[in-house]
Amino acid sequence: IDQPDPMILAVGRVAERVVPVHGQVVIRPMCTLTLSVDHRVLDGVQGAQFLARVKTYLEHPFELLGSDV
Repeated sequence: IDQPDPMILAVGRVAERVVPVHGQVVIRPMCTLTLSVDHRVLDGVQGAQFLARVKTYLEHPFELLGSDV
C-alpha cells in the first residue's frame, strides 16, 4: 500500500456460484472483495467493519438511500 492510501479495496469479477439458501442449493451471482489495510493508519477491526458495511450495501443497495424499499 503506497502512501497516502490507508487501504485498497480489490473487487473480483462476478461469477455464478452454488450457495445454500434456507436448506436449498441455488445459483447466485457472487464476487470476491479483498481489503488491504495499512495497520500504521487503521486498525484491522476498522477495516473489517468497513468491509462489512460495503457488503451490506452491495446486498441491500436501497439502504444507501435510507429507504426500506
